Amino acid sequence: MESIRKNLKLELMGIFLLNVFVFSVQQTTIPTINWVLNETSYTRLCSTKKILTVNGLFPGPVLRVRKGDRVTVNVENQGRYNVTVHWHGVKQPRNPWSDGPEYVTQCPIKPGGNFSYDLIFSSEEGTIWWHAHSDWSRATVHGPIIVYPENGTTYPFSQPDDEFPIVLASWFKGDVMEIIQTALASGGEPNKSDALTINGQPGDLYNCSKQGTYKIVFDYGKTYLLRLINSIMNEEMFFMIAQHNFTVVGADGAYIKPLETDFIFIAPGQTMDVLIKANQSPSHYYMAARAYAGVVYDNTTTTAIIQYNGNYTPPSTPAFPNLPDYNDTDATTIFTRQLKALASKDHPIDVPKTVDVQMFVTISVNTVPCDTNSCNGPNGTSKLAASLNNISFVTPEVDVLQAYYRKLEGIYETDFPNMPATVFNYTADEFPDELLLPERATKAKVVKYNSTVEIVFQGTNLLMAAENHPMHLHGYSFYLIAKGYGNFDNATDPDLYYNLVDPPEVNTVGVPKNGWAVIRFRADNPGVWFMHCHLERHSSWGMDTVLIVKNGNTEATSMLPPPDYLNPC
Repeated sequence: MESIRKNLKLELMGIFLLNVFVFSVQQTTIPTINWVLNETSYTRLCSTKKILTVNGLFPGPVLRVRKGDRVTVNVENQGRYNVTVHWHGVKQPRNPWSDGPEYVTQCPIKPGGNFSYDLIFSSEEGTIWWHAHSDWSRATVHGPIIVYPENGTTYPFSQPDDEFPIVLASWFKGDVMEIIQTALASGGEPNKSDALTINGQPGDLYNCSKQGTYKIVFDYGKTYLLRLINSIMNEEMFFMIAQHNFTVVGADGAYIKPLETDFIFIAPGQTMDVLIKANQSPSHYYMAARAYAGVVYDNTTTTAIIQYNGNYTPPSTPAFPNLPDYNDTDATTIFTRQLKALASKDHPIDVPKTVDVQMFVTISVNTVPCDTNSCNGPNGTSKLAASLNNISFVTPEVDVLQAYYRKLEGIYETDFPNMPATVFNYTADEFPDELLLPERATKAKVVKYNSTVEIVFQGTNLLMAAENHPMHLHGYSFYLIAKGYGNFDNATDPDLYYNLVDPPEVNTVGVPKNGWAVIRFRADNPGVWFMHCHLERHSSWGMDTVLIVKNGNTEATSMLPPPDYLNPC
């Protein structure tokens, strides 16, 4: 077992510790990391293909920093497609220039080009992540960001004995960029993934995959910190380890009240910090994850193996966890309602008690007319689309940030509505046809600096396509103050459900299937910030918008000037 332990430790280092840097908060200079995007051959599911990677790694390299650090990451694109990189959960105070979403805050890095991202860390602490933000390239271009406490401070829990990033991802046998481009051209659903992976490996239940199954060695009695990231393209996930319990202590780069649980529910875009104690009989145990979905998308199960160090006879098959069913909505509700902010003296929160800007945003899957004789959308006469407040976002040809900063006209409009144009029974089973057709436009919502904002996200059942929508807002963490099912009732639901005492501070919220979620935040980060569904096919269809936060009255409350070099459009 000791030789196995050493080999696994080397494998872990090969996957996660290449290009890892830990920076000190007391920086005298800003360190620079160089990343190269290139095509790398990987073999999965009995076949080999080239995928876009950072420095040849899938998942990509871990970026380790301390709270408050500042780092430059220079990205050189040696791949075949345009690329940008987003630093998911990094608030980037006053610095939207390095946030990354394609044609929102920058034009892409073309093949042969490069761009230097200036990463400004502020209040984040815990696990967040980075990923490509251009078409579907994030399927293979992603990795963890670990933000350690400032020097001289500690975790609000006992120091774990070791830590492991756990990255859930999707694997497609085909070229992911061709998959989405074909789907958008035909108007139908994109191909589902062929496997789900844990740290780049599908696991024992897939063909030609058992030999590569990811493994971790535990020492009995020790406590481990799992840094869990859902980078999967289109599925919310249940996650368990057989016969072990978890203590969830962080979510989306902020601490929460310790939550004891035997399973985790995590949506695309979300991250969680999870403690696990190695307190079971020395043996082998499966770590497993599978999708939760109102409509099953990829319904396969990915696995890894926990194997204890010591002298024992390994079982012929590791113990397997009893994962919730794919449609167990009760399990998702029970888990998410228990997430509460730590709200301690060392980690305070500041929930807005009054609201300046109120928004009610419907989340819908729609259709648009077919532009050829036939399409693969509903009835063969339309193409699938998606919208927020019935506005389906159209990607501009010049990024919105540059247009805003340079006052360029004709790139975007500033009239994204606070309410949908038509009020209807959002969660009904039948709808008039006119509700299915969205307006296609590039619209932004503009708010004043330091205003307090409340957004009610309301899921709809248009096209009978209701599902859990992970809504992500760039540039901010926000307080998730309530969730519920059915149509939000402004007269009764605030008194019944609002938590203004210790709501979790997150950057991605799962809006329940045929339900709603309410968030609040203070608009104190000037700039241009993308807001979108993190189910990749929905974002590709237009389930996006832009939040523009105006400058304050001082230099310190205004956007930083642009860098010397911006990628041409």
